[in-house]
Amino acid sequence: MSYPSDLKYTREHEWVKDNGDGTVTIGITDFAQGELGDIVFVELNDVDSSVSKDEVFGTVEAVKTVSELFAPVSGTIVEHNASLADDPELVNKDCYGEGWMIKLKLDDASELNGLMSAEEYQAII
Repeated sequence: MSYPSDLKYTREHEWVKDNGDGTVTIGITDFAQGELGDIVFVELNDVDSSVSKDEVFGTVEAVKTVSELFAPVSGTIVEHNASLADDPELVNKDCYGEGWMIKLKLDDASELNGLMSAEEYQAII
């Protein structure tokens, strides 16, 4: 399993990439997609909707389970990965690339400081 060092991580198995422009890209980790198995459906909150830290921003449905997605930071969804509607298995194939979930305009960039490094995340899994 891989955990890129340029990303931040949560205990709920989401990753966060700081895009450097006041937005972040969010997805689920390699560990999470592996535990879920074959992903068959991804449902995400609408663009322009606000989410607070730890609030649900969507769900991922795998063959055997449905899992909620929790916002690692607060902000407004500015984009979601439209490709996942037709090709949800992108999350299994490339969770850190083509399988990203949402892009969020941050309310408070300091919330990023509370997230884990790749090393800290690997220690909890």
